[in-house]
Amino acid sequence: MGTNFKEKLDFFTPRLHLKGMKLILSTHNIKLTRAIEDHIVKQLEKLDHFDRRTIDARVTLEHDHTRAAAKQFSCSIRLGVRGPDLFAEDVESDLYAAIDKVTKKIEQQIHKRHGKWKTRKHKVAARSKQTRQNTGDVEAE
Repeated sequence: MGTNFKEKLDFFTPRLHLKGMKLILSTHNIKLTRAIEDHIVKQLEKLDHFDRRTIDARVTLEHDHTRAAAKQFSCSIRLGVRGPDLFAEDVESDLYAAIDKVTKKIEQQIHKRHGKWKTRKHKVAARSKQTRQNTGDVEAE
């Protein structure tokens, strides 16, 4: 009972390409294979490319055979970043499709957050520029 993740998987190798990100992978009614793990790591590398400040990623894979065939596999990802965590979940008939769609949802959230940050930064810069111009006009008179 006291086995850890490394002992469960005989093919466990440390992932050097997820440098700053800690991966926590859990499954329910799914046998974790090397192909599934590689696919998840590949998708997380894409997310790491968009936001390098990611602390950890918690991926949960589930198979519920009691559901309809179109919604048997679910995947959820919680991305720990500075500020509120990002979370997405999807249910599909194919496990790989569920992983891909969840990754796409998280990617959209990263883009939205980055866009808000850029907008806020530009508003502050525009206001300071405006105040500099207004004070320059007053001094010129």
